Amino acid sequence: MPARHVNPLSLNRRAFLAHGGAASVAALGGGFALATRSAQAQAPPAPARPRVAFLGTEVRTHSHAQHFLDRHTLGYAWNGGWQTPRIEVASVFIDQFPEGDLAGERIARHGLRQYPTLEEALTLGGERLAVDGVIVIGEHGDYPDNEKGQRRYPRYEWFKRIVKVFEDSGRSVPVFNDKHLSTEWHECVEMVEDSRRLGFAFLAGSSLPVTRRMPAIDLPYGATLRESVCVAYGGVDSYDIHALETAQCMSERRAGGEVGVVAVQALRGDKLWSRLAEDDCRKTRELIEAALTRSHNLPVENGFPTDRPTWQWLRRCAPDAVGYLIEHRDGLRTTMLLTPVRDFNYAGMLDDGSIASCQMYLPMPGHSATTADFFNPLVEHIEQMIITGKVPYPIERTLLTSGMTLGAVESLFRGEPVETPEMGIRYRAPEQSTFWRN
Repeated sequence: MPARHVNPLSLNRRAFLAHGGAASVAALGGGFALATRSAQAQAPPAPARPRVAFLGTEVRTHSHAQHFLDRHTLGYAWNGGWQTPRIEVASVFIDQFPEGDLAGERIARHGLRQYPTLEEALTLGGERLAVDGVIVIGEHGDYPDNEKGQRRYPRYEWFKRIVKVFEDSGRSVPVFNDKHLSTEWHECVEMVEDSRRLGFAFLAGSSLPVTRRMPAIDLPYGATLRESVCVAYGGVDSYDIHALETAQCMSERRAGGEVGVVAVQALRGDKLWSRLAEDDCRKTRELIEAALTRSHNLPVENGFPTDRPTWQWLRRCAPDAVGYLIEHRDGLRTTMLLTPVRDFNYAGMLDDGSIASCQMYLPMPGHSATTADFFNPLVEHIEQMIITGKVPYPIERTLLTSGMTLGAVESLFRGEPVETPEMGIRYRAPEQSTFWRN
């Protein structure tokens, strides 16, 4: 095709600026530079970034508050480049300063404003709410345990104080809460109800549903799902919420959406493996093996597994594993195992007997990475929520997974299954996938 020639003399100014090549610029000499400076002088200023209050329990190396504060101030890798924060940390409230504290250095480095109370951080020292969003990182720190061994982080207490500022100010702004909501079901429910009553976007949960996946799949939207399994690692009332979210972000896409949970049973050691050996767990055992094949961190000797990774092999490798068996109201079963397998692996069986499986990729600092960039997509979702006032996925997901966690802790404490008639949580997940693909 012959080259298209444009006569500069026949163009108006806007068309010329759009079509003019290097030769045309050179012919105009300094006139083009002058016009550009004039246009820049008349251009409107860049819009101010939304201002947020950052509330954290403690900032030390690899604490959650460190991971979030660094990304919300310095930025993070995104889409093949470096994403400058789209929000401004206008205030900081940190509750504890342990040995190895990093809060002081971060505050000085980024010129942040630290306040002695949560309320002052929200009002910037005034009498009314003065920020556009609130980020609550109530994870890690020296807080009391209850009789069941649950750490009573101040998430609920802080949330209620935030709500009080909203009420006193006559307006509210989006809020993010890291991980599960609280250690008491009625507190979890109250937090969600407060967000609805005051009409603010409320996002919560962990990074597992939004991190990269290998392979990068999602459950087909509206698929008929028989059962979900997650094989993971970590402790009760800490990493179990990650594993439950790994399964739930897939299961919630099934036909009919999520309908809630009727019972939770938590088992440990021989009791767990004996239960999984029963006839009605045949599909569960098959899904456990499918999930194991997605792991990059199987227990090994001399560089390779000692045998094919079957559920019996896992039983030998993890005799003291903890498992949660969760019964949903529509008959779906979710099984979660905490084992020495140091990653998060999902497998789900569809109605035709086919299996969808993947690993939610979580490269941990000190184990397989130097950074914890699985936080990046969660930070991106937080920024987007604060900018738009809309959540990427329903708060009901975190409400239900919080309830699953609480039910399992209660089941371990009692040594028996726990019925959960109060957890009739119904919701539909968005059809669009929200995990990290770029």
